Amino acid sequence: MKSKTHTKIAVGIFIGAVVLGLIMIAAAIGGSSDRTSSLSLTKRIAVVRLEGVITDANWHTAILREHLNNRNIAGVLLRIDSPGGAVAPSQEIYNEVAAYKAAGKPLVVSMGNTAASGGYYVAAPAHTIFASPGTLTGSIGVIFTLPMYQELAKKIGVDFRILKAGEMKDVGSSFRPMTDKEKAALQVLLDDTHEQFITDVAAGREVSVEEVRTVANGMIFTGKQAYEMGMVDTLGGYADALRYLGGLCGVPESVKPVERKPYTGWREIFLESAGRNIPGFEAVSRPAGLYYLFVP
Repeated sequence: MKSKTHTKIAVGIFIGAVVLGLIMIAAAIGGSSDRTSSLSLTKRIAVVRLEGVITDANWHTAILREHLNNRNIAGVLLRIDSPGGAVAPSQEIYNEVAAYKAAGKPLVVSMGNTAASGGYYVAAPAHTIFASPGTLTGSIGVIFTLPMYQELAKKIGVDFRILKAGEMKDVGSSFRPMTDKEKAALQVLLDDTHEQFITDVAAGREVSVEEVRTVANGMIFTGKQAYEMGMVDTLGGYADALRYLGGLCGVPESVKPVERKPYTGWREIFLESAGRNIPGFEAVSRPAGLYYLFVP
């Protein structure tokens, strides 16, 4: 009897171990919906979308780095439909795009309706930039916007007492007029950040700084104009860019690209919904700071 019991226990343990092993293998192979298995020999193209105002770079930098290090991803199509955004996140995404060029893995940009300011900035180091003739792009410049509440505060009887250590500590306050000295100091910041924009675009496009400077007055251009000025490489839409990248990477059109949707939290959903319905809401809700942003 004991022998049979021991046998049953041993068989149960063996079956449990096999099931656990199969579960672990399945998890390792299918753990990410946008990644091909390392056991697969099929090369694929990944699509990453950059849409809306750039306020944070965490998701885009992570997914771009993941695709760069994935040997089963032959190339990436970065679809941009953005007016730009905050300077630092734009620079972080730019660096990830530049890493593809350094690694020799193709990253092609397809510009949608708008790829202006920071949207153009992050595209600059791409292998090839596609734009539709009617795409709005360019806008190489920097903007610093401050909502002013001093008149509103007076009307409702609100006053502010500011204690500070450091003459410029409250520079850019929304509750008092800006001094000439403060304007001059902020302009130095804007000029420095603008120069970074120009220098990085020149490096990404592999042209001279002087060439970029001729179109760096903040003006926007159509895709057709940008192509004629050498700011983009070719005219074409999303499908054209996808076919081009597939040919470049040797991936047949029959192989479906992989794509993962970014997570959108309740705050982003609310702000996007409100911004569509309230004139000026986006500008007022935007934190003060330096922006590579096209503002109509």
